[in-house]
Amino acid sequence: MNEHAGHRQRMKQRFLEHGLDNFSDHNVLELLLFFALPRRDTNLLAHQLLDAFGSLDGVFDASADALKKSVKGISDNAVTLIRLVPEAARRYMIAKTDPGQALNTSDAIGNYLLPRFFSGRRETAYMLCLDAKMKLLDCEELGQGSTVSVRLDVRRIVQIALEQNASVVVLAHNHSSGFAVPSDEDVAVTVHIRDVLNSVGVLLADHIVVSGDDFVSMVDSGMLPPL
Repeated sequence: MNEHAGHRQRMKQRFLEHGLDNFSDHNVLELLLFFALPRRDTNLLAHQLLDAFGSLDGVFDASADALKKSVKGISDNAVTLIRLVPEAARRYMIAKTDPGQALNTSDAIGNYLLPRFFSGRRETAYMLCLDAKMKLLDCEELGQGSTVSVRLDVRRIVQIALEQNASVVVLAHNHSSGFAVPSDEDVAVTVHIRDVLNSVGVLLADHIVVSGDDFVSMVDSGMLPPL
């Protein structure tokens, strides 16, 4: 028991002094699981999780149900802790973005939006409300869908734009599997929303499609025809 406790303490101290750079993937999981499983061999569990999901990111991206089914006897506390890591990382990256920055290029818009889609397993849509100088007024989640689609409510988009007194709107959604390439349906829906917004004096400047750490601007790609 003392040897087991000593191993854990050494691992924690090693992390505090050097970070995770010299940790293997299974060591990362082993250390993390110390805090959920105080009396279990977390080294063995870490290996079993990596075997089940193939990689560290595969473990963190797995659903709670998949984690419970992957390794016999994994605790609810362990599942909660594993699922907490990507969600906490997402919130951290969002907190690091500057809420008052000017989003006047597609790169600036895409880089602002990427953290919001981090580790997303379902398609999610956002809209950015901007003033005439492209300063951010509001970032609103429009909803979540399945792993392959998300519905955009045109009436709600117009309502939010008017409530925020936005001069410009940018839409964004992710492709949770596949590539950051807008579909024909994406383009058709965007054109319809752009025309409705235009009728109330609001410019739809772009629609960004995100997949992983990549994003595509419909305007830069020539997919959004001019008014």
